[in-house]
Amino acid sequence: MKTIDSIPTSKIQRASKLVSTGAKIGVNYLKYYGDKITKTEDEAKAKLNENNAEDIYDGLKQLKGSALKVAQMLSMEKSILPQAYVEKFSLSQFSVPPLSPALVTKTFKNYFGKNPNQIFDTFNSTSVNAASIGQVHKAEKDGKKLAVKIQYPGVAESIASDLALVKPIAIKMFNIRGKDSDKYFKEVENKLTEETNYILEVQQSLAIVKACKHIPNLSFPNYYPDLSSDRIITMDWMNGVHLSEFTYKDSATATKLGQALWDFYMFQIHKLQKVHADPHPGNFLISPDDNLIVIDFGCMKTIPDDFYIPYFELAKKENIANPTYFEEKLFELEILRKDDSKEELDFFRAMFHEMLSLFTQPFNSETFDFSDEVFFGKISDLGAKYAKSTELKNMNGNRGSKHFIYINRTFFGLYNLMHDLKATNIKINNFNTY
Repeated sequence: MKTIDSIPTSKIQRASKLVSTGAKIGVNYLKYYGDKITKTEDEAKAKLNENNAEDIYDGLKQLKGSALKVAQMLSMEKSILPQAYVEKFSLSQFSVPPLSPALVTKTFKNYFGKNPNQIFDTFNSTSVNAASIGQVHKAEKDGKKLAVKIQYPGVAESIASDLALVKPIAIKMFNIRGKDSDKYFKEVENKLTEETNYILEVQQSLAIVKACKHIPNLSFPNYYPDLSSDRIITMDWMNGVHLSEFTYKDSATATKLGQALWDFYMFQIHKLQKVHADPHPGNFLISPDDNLIVIDFGCMKTIPDDFYIPYFELAKKENIANPTYFEEKLFELEILRKDDSKEELDFFRAMFHEMLSLFTQPFNSETFDFSDEVFFGKISDLGAKYAKSTELKNMNGNRGSKHFIYINRTFFGLYNLMHDLKATNIKINNFNTY
């Protein structure tokens, strides 16, 4: 894979890159109007999505950082984004052009004050894995094989300016109105800022490993604070394949892995009220003996009681079926607003009743089959229905607690991973046995 010798770090450089990407998209639309003459609407639109997805991703992978992280988050929205975008943006999870060896050595020295070969017995300056915020290198010290994660230069400093550039697009896309909409952007900015703080990530990693190491069929690397810094993390090298590259063996293995993944998340959510909020395939490995390995704790979300309680009250079938109680909880979660019109109240009450009736089905069963294509087909159809809804587009999208952003991301990602594993017969409340 081609390497990168520099990354745009100034606000002007990064804005210019986005402008040039926008120009390419303009050309794609001209091609689209031409294609409509000789092709069907569906064929022309599919080609437009393919070209736009490629050009947007090519621009973002040069920027890296928060811009690419947003693409990574969007790649998990399989039921909302066109497939061309999902396929391209999914590459941001673990297959991004890495920094060149020369830039790696320079960056490492800037962060640590020494060259890698002054710290480690051996250090491979060619990356083995590159993602949105940093890339991983293989090293050895005192006979131990290590993974060294190095953050891209300028990433932490560009978060606020990157989000300022995409904010107008997001406001238009999600029809967000009102002065208090900044809470959503601030939530994302705060989480991205935390993800660039590698000292915090090491602390979070050590805490979660200690709390969850008793869960069967789950493994974690050891972390080495003395070989880490605010922009570098050193941990054990873990042998395995990324979850997305794992080849299905049999239902027993799929269930074993799926149960470990489900228990890991349910234990964090319900026992710790703090959860690994970045469940994409690049953060999980499958070991040679078919254990699940968790390798990244940069994005952790604390769940406060005033969100946790009403959120999971609405996961209960009897509460969804109680109109008065259901509406009360929608107000608590800021889904319904005091300034809503009757039309908005009726629309969003019905919309969330339909969504929650479907999405909470696993929580109302003793066991659940996450390989069920019918269930996931319904989720996809529902996402497509509201994505195309002209009624929804005309209503104020500024609704819902800020905590929805990362909790919903967690559950969408978890459901998709469970489905990819083809996990069946998952014991939903098994975490209570630990």
